[in-house]
Amino acid sequence: MKQDTEPFGTEQRVDEQQILALHEAGDRALMSADVAVLEQIFADDYVQYNESGKAFTKQDVLNNFRTGAIRYPSIVSTGRKIRVFGNTAVVHGSESDEVEAEGKRFRVRYVYLDVLRKCDGEWKLVASQLARPSQE
Repeated sequence: MKQDTEPFGTEQRVDEQQILALHEAGDRALMSADVAVLEQIFADDYVQYNESGKAFTKQDVLNNFRTGAIRYPSIVSTGRKIRVFGNTAVVHGSESDEVEAEGKRFRVRYVYLDVLRKCDGEWKLVASQLARPSQE
């Protein structure tokens, strides 16, 4: 019988570090419209719900970047919390973005909830929900 020599929680801390690195890489890829990186971050069955409840598939999101329909010149993430449950993780936080869409540039603040799945040792984003916080 193999004895576990890892201190309790080490694997979870490694997962949290990998998920944090994935989100940071995702923010950089969103700002640079790096579709190749985003393609690796999003699972094939990824779905994103915007603040109005409209669903976007992985291909919808990628196509918006390919065509230039949306750009994120700036993303500042704050308050990110990562919770790992085996091969599933939930990440929630907030961000202040500068967005270019439909010929207009504006600032927007979101709170978000992301769900990730670990498959073959690799974390992928499978779902996101965006919301605009109520006025503070």
